[in-house]
Amino acid sequence: MSIQTVGVVGAGTMGNGIAQACAVVGIDVVMVDISEQAVAKGLATVAGSLDRLIKKDKMTEAEKAAALARIQGSTDYAALTRAQLVIEAATENEALKVKILQQLDGLLPAETLVATNTSSISITKLAAATQRADRFIGMHFFTPVPMMALVEIIRGLQTSDATHDAVKAMALRLGKQPITVKNAPGFVVNRILVPMINEAFFVLAEGLATPEEIDAGMKLGCNHPIGPLALADMVGLDVCLAVMNVYFEEFADSKYRPCPLLKEMVAAGWLGRKTGRGVYTY
Repeated sequence: MSIQTVGVVGAGTMGNGIAQACAVVGIDVVMVDISEQAVAKGLATVAGSLDRLIKKDKMTEAEKAAALARIQGSTDYAALTRAQLVIEAATENEALKVKILQQLDGLLPAETLVATNTSSISITKLAAATQRADRFIGMHFFTPVPMMALVEIIRGLQTSDATHDAVKAMALRLGKQPITVKNAPGFVVNRILVPMINEAFFVLAEGLATPEEIDAGMKLGCNHPIGPLALADMVGLDVCLAVMNVYFEEFADSKYRPCPLLKEMVAAGWLGRKTGRGVYTY
């Protein structure tokens, strides 16, 4: 299948990042969200990101203009019908994703491929909610999408070889390094990463060290580029908690119990960078 246009559902952090990654390599994008305000914010974020590339001499003004011209913002799902691949990048909520995927199912041509950017929800389960399970796959990007090289390509039980190969080729076309993984809660990277973040919150809650010391310890002792608590703030504490809840429910193993401090901070609305306060204040 020749993919000329990619649809993106969601203009938030992941959605606008995916849209940018596609547009800068010459792929047309249709980015849809529920409100004009959300779409405008997503487009403004892309423009700001491209401006930073210009300042670093990694892009010209003409290239920025061309990339932005390739992104069509819309609040109408019908605009996605011209895409050969649609990537759902909504909030990490299974019921919401199922609702969106079923809505897409009724609109998109039968041959259109659909991918979900979920970081933890079962691809097999989401695929079963659609009428195109063989053309459904997981395409998990990492934050910030324009900068991070990795894409996890997750096959559900029903995913066809043709779908996998087309989506893997798309990831390579975006300049990403894809890895193919089997369907399981958290897949590979988050299966390892998020429990580590959760454990950092337990260490913090027990008063073993300050946030700065915990992050410095992992940066200097394990050569991580960013500490786990600062990373949680960047990802979003609500996202971290949602992933841990999926593990706890799916594996039925107490080692995946979300830290009470993490739960309390999310309840307070301290979600990290996006709210101006998380473990740290921004």
